[in-house]
Amino acid sequence: MQIVLLDTLTFGNTDLSVFDDLGEVSLYKTTSPAQTQERIANANVIITNKVVITKEFMLCSKSLKLICIAATGMNNVDLDAAKELNVEVKNVAGYSTDSVIQHTFSMLFYLLGHSRYYDEVVKDGSYSRSPIFTDVSHPFFEVKGKKWGIIGLGSIGRGVANIAKAFGAELFYYSTSGVNRTEDFQRTSLDEMLKSCDIITIHAPLNEKTDNLLDYKELATCKDGVTILNLGRGGIINEEAVAKIIDEKNIFFGLDVLTKEPMRENHPLLNVKNKENLYISPHIAWTSVEAREKLITSVIENIKSSF
Repeated sequence: MQIVLLDTLTFGNTDLSVFDDLGEVSLYKTTSPAQTQERIANANVIITNKVVITKEFMLCSKSLKLICIAATGMNNVDLDAAKELNVEVKNVAGYSTDSVIQHTFSMLFYLLGHSRYYDEVVKDGSYSRSPIFTDVSHPFFEVKGKKWGIIGLGSIGRGVANIAKAFGAELFYYSTSGVNRTEDFQRTSLDEMLKSCDIITIHAPLNEKTDNLLDYKELATCKDGVTILNLGRGGIINEEAVAKIIDEKNIFFGLDVLTKEPMRENHPLLNVKNKENLYISPHIAWTSVEAREKLITSVIENIKSSF
């Protein structure tokens, strides 16, 4: 079996030798569109995370039987063409749930506790010159008793909600699909969530109902001091609107996903004045060591179940 992995750099130092037991393996750290056709020409199995596989590429790969997407989203493969050409496509779901939940709270506490400021005030020597033993210049609040809104109550959103509940937060959710998913938490409108919640976390997919869901108009209605975290998909929050309002209003933003990744140079978010209110991580919520190991194990199982 000819197995081709097109973008192994996204797996970091995860052990990929497990593929050797399945056939002859070709590993590529990254693959550009210009390189894709040549690299998959003799493949029986393609493994891709973000490399786009079009109908044209499938037609040039005469022995192709299976495309394994090393991710949950399947938008990088032409699924209609795969069906037409009798090429099986399999993705992996649920492998990073715990990792994303954990990173949600990591982002929250970084912003909530003013970690950047307090780390720097100690390391730059300011604390050593303090007349008192503490620093209360950047006050923070407890999660207990605060209103926490969740946009996207899938497995990740529900996991976040359960932990937030353990901290004593009052939970609300907004259904982007309009489906009432649970009786465990209070359903609310987006408008009411923005006006009343102290913490809002996004765990929804990007689709026609969530694209540009939070633009400047919506963000302007938010409660003063609110913390908004996007761990769903870039495009759900308008980034230009964030860059504008963060210098106008006391809102904290944590973004793990952006519309374009990697982040484009000279992005307006890089030039905000109120930097302490902004925390951006480079799409790492899914990348815990355990999550990547689960991902590779699941890809292996997907191959085994097809041959």
